[in-house]
Amino acid sequence: MATFTEQAYYGGAIKGIIPQGWMDSSTFREVPDHQEIFLSPTTLSSQIVELNSRVSPDETLAHSTNTTPDLAAALYHIHDVCDNEDTLEITQSPHPVTMARMRSVPGVTAYRGEATITSRNSGSDRNRGRDGSVGGAAAGSSAEGALTTLTSCFFLLVRLAAQETDLLVFVNVPRKEFEAARDEVGLGREEELARGIVGELVERLEVVDWGLFV
Repeated sequence: MATFTEQAYYGGAIKGIIPQGWMDSSTFREVPDHQEIFLSPTTLSSQIVELNSRVSPDETLAHSTNTTPDLAAALYHIHDVCDNEDTLEITQSPHPVTMARMRSVPGVTAYRGEATITSRNSGSDRNRGRDGSVGGAAAGSSAEGALTTLTSCFFLLVRLAAQETDLLVFVNVPRKEFEAARDEVGLGREEELARGIVGELVERLEVVDWGLFV
């Protein structure tokens, strides 16, 4: 069973968790100010926390017209991590969850879901990130000769209405390393860990210093 350790995000303004032994990538590379990124020491899996401006209903119309604004926002954000040539399949539609440590905070809504992203290999490792950083879900080990790589993405969206902020967590599991080794058991275990990260954050994520959003 996975063990999780408490982890401070954004200088301690937010408390969350990471799997025991995962590495804070900011200790050895530059990370954008709006992100916190943690890497598995043994696989290509990653956990990314992002603070973004709250998207408006008008912005989300391109991806969903027949759903609530919050659900549309969740779909907007998961599409946003994809590159133009990526293909996205929602494998578990975003559904509401209650953030255990934010129950009393007005205007907080949250959704979790799962997706599979198919990316064309470029011949180089995109290093689990978008915008040249370790941030997006379209990641994987890109060996020469392979045309595509699949990434399982497990995501959590926490909408902070009063702060006009969307807090996002993406846990990405590139499948290629497991498929190359024909390790279906290992892939299943890694995906279950990713699912567990999101579940643990639903129970333990909390904002300690709301001044972060001022």
